[in-house]
Amino acid sequence: MTLWNDPALLCRVAPGVAGLEHPVRKKLVFAVIAALLVIANVAVVRAAGTPNPNDMARVLAGLAPAANSPLAVAAGTPGWRLHATTMDAAWASFEKRLVTRIRVWSAVTLTTPRPVMFYMFGGPDFIHADAFFPDASVYVLSGLEPIGPLPDVAHLPEGVLAASLGALRQSLGNFLRYGYFITREMGTQLKTRKLSGVLPVLYVFLARSGKTINQVRFVALNARGEVAPARGKRKPSGVRISFTGPDGRPRTLYYFRTDLSNAGVKKSAFLKFCMKLGQGDALIKSASYLLHLGNFSKVRDFILDRSATILQDDSGIPVKYFTTGLWRLRLFGQYSGPIEEFKRFYQRELADLFRTGGAQGVNFGIGYNWHPRRTNILVANRLAAPGVRP
Repeated sequence: MTLWNDPALLCRVAPGVAGLEHPVRKKLVFAVIAALLVIANVAVVRAAGTPNPNDMARVLAGLAPAANSPLAVAAGTPGWRLHATTMDAAWASFEKRLVTRIRVWSAVTLTTPRPVMFYMFGGPDFIHADAFFPDASVYVLSGLEPIGPLPDVAHLPEGVLAASLGALRQSLGNFLRYGYFITREMGTQLKTRKLSGVLPVLYVFLARSGKTINQVRFVALNARGEVAPARGKRKPSGVRISFTGPDGRPRTLYYFRTDLSNAGVKKSAFLKFCMKLGQGDALIKSASYLLHLGNFSKVRDFILDRSATILQDDSGIPVKYFTTGLWRLRLFGQYSGPIEEFKRFYQRELADLFRTGGAQGVNFGIGYNWHPRRTNILVANRLAAPGVRP
């Protein structure tokens, strides 16, 4: 007995077809079955092919996704288990040595945070932004590193998945050891891997910081500095990540790939976008001493004009630009000058301040002088209204 010869069975599969002539009935049954198979296949593809960004972030970070996630299979492979074990160990050391100490210090030292924080030259380093300014609602990060496509490891063969996760760990290696990215190395690492661009790194940092990613959107800026969805075939210049922390408060992270030189700023609307966000706090570290140069004066002036608090190492704004009476300066650590590669940016005035200004000790390090015994931190708190300059 076949389907098209069994009226009872046929009625259950395709009601209304059983009474038709046999040839017609046969064709219609085939059509119904084909349609059902298409629907079933679409459902399977959707279930298996569209993991949410939070589960993707957790898998990349070496954390288990939700039990019903399409990524559960990937998270059960030997390559992922090795990734998870390695990341757990590396992150535990990094957090104990640096992140936890920064959080304790910032809770005592940075007591009047603004809702917006700017981290120029920070690349995808959400970790320091969040550790120093955990109460911000909007984080604006920028760098020259490409954004890359949305990470997707759901369909990678097991061997490719293991290799891609290994490459991701390699790109994080210097950061987890020293607390900063080496730009020339990162640029190469982020261009040649299955997991390309800064998005995989941002995903890892958000997941390992205990955040839940709710939405990820590629964006662009119009000439007025307004955010709009990225369109067309051009690579997007920005990404907006909506997330929540353990407290459930909605927050936003922006990353823009942008040239912050005077010529680059003139061509883009990035600073116009930042202006629309109002006064904020600024973090500058491991910035290649670019703000010491004349061709980065526009972004330097923006930070000085629009910041309530500036936290930086000596690679940030030279101390001579902090006008007496406009800023209260607090010093932490000690200043022994830049590392060899940047020794031409030694600041005599900053050395004098550290020698006579009563610098306080710190038990963590940031920047190129990352060891706690060699690190230097300057916290500048604005005394006058933002935008007021002599």
